[in-house]
Amino acid sequence: MTSLSDLPLRESLRGREPYGAPQLSVPVALNVNENTHELPEDVIKDIVKRVGAVAHGINRYPDREFEGLRKALANYLGHNLDTNQIWAANGSNEVLQQIFQAFGGPGRLALGFGPTYSMYSLIALGADTQYVDADRDERYELTPDLIRSAIAEHKPNIVMLCSPNNPTGTPLSLECIEAAYDATDGIVVVDEAYAEFANESQTAISLLPGRPRLLISRTMSKAFAFAGARVGYLAADPAVVDAMRLVRLPYHLSAFTQAAAEAALDHADALLATVADIRVQRDRIVDELRTMGFDPYRSDSNFVLFGGVSDPARTFTELLARGVLVRNVGIPNTLRVTAGTEAETSAFLKALAELQAN
Repeated sequence: MTSLSDLPLRESLRGREPYGAPQLSVPVALNVNENTHELPEDVIKDIVKRVGAVAHGINRYPDREFEGLRKALANYLGHNLDTNQIWAANGSNEVLQQIFQAFGGPGRLALGFGPTYSMYSLIALGADTQYVDADRDERYELTPDLIRSAIAEHKPNIVMLCSPNNPTGTPLSLECIEAAYDATDGIVVVDEAYAEFANESQTAISLLPGRPRLLISRTMSKAFAFAGARVGYLAADPAVVDAMRLVRLPYHLSAFTQAAAEAALDHADALLATVADIRVQRDRIVDELRTMGFDPYRSDSNFVLFGGVSDPARTFTELLARGVLVRNVGIPNTLRVTAGTEAETSAFLKALAELQAN
């Protein structure tokens, strides 16, 4: 039987492993930062109704420019954005991939600040773009000076800033984003996948006017509890949106995806009602972990990275045996847990307390 190593892969892909978190059937899955709250029944009915209506014309290609969805996303984001400043794709990973296809490539370099979202380096690899992670400060924080120094050293074509950062949850100040933009002639991408769980006054969208090289990526997966629908989007200068058109595949957003996303945005208030509860559970996790003697890091996201774990692999396995799935992200002496429902959060905290007691 042919193996991967037998194929004529390009050299940069040899020996690589596909990305993927464990997909296990467990009572409490808190490992991939999903919004674990189910959608309200009336929202589900509206989505099904709209998708069903679209099915009558499914023999035709969808709206290539997805005008309705872009208008709905601009209205949701506010900040006087218009349709020409909005792009969307099948998850924010595809948005990032298109950015790398347009602005990366052979002979170009992308800069991140590690530890950060592991897909940045993988997307860079797929786009044949060199990728380097600069170090963060203590407790994984970033400062304007640190960012300016890293940009001066590496001279990147693309700067990746994750706000809040995954997997650490670290907030990012607007001053850091401004420093990055002023320090480079390249593209600055702010990945705001978890923005709704943070302080909305710190969104980089407020910095867009007069900054045509600033790109803000977002997703409906997290706050909207829409991970299975795969909808990510971008706010940027209209010229950047034109650049996305150069690299996108024709009709890349299906009619079903567009209909479902537009329905969800029409119910934004109902779907985002879970955000406040998730913040409560996140802060509860931080408080109780401290009481147990662990070291949770500052988080503006829907998850908590916590240190003080003497044997992460063993703790992961023992939590799993109790029906609780968390994430070992590979940072020494840490684990990461998603803030779930009150019941899920309680199950995690109870299981972890039992481990400490044994």
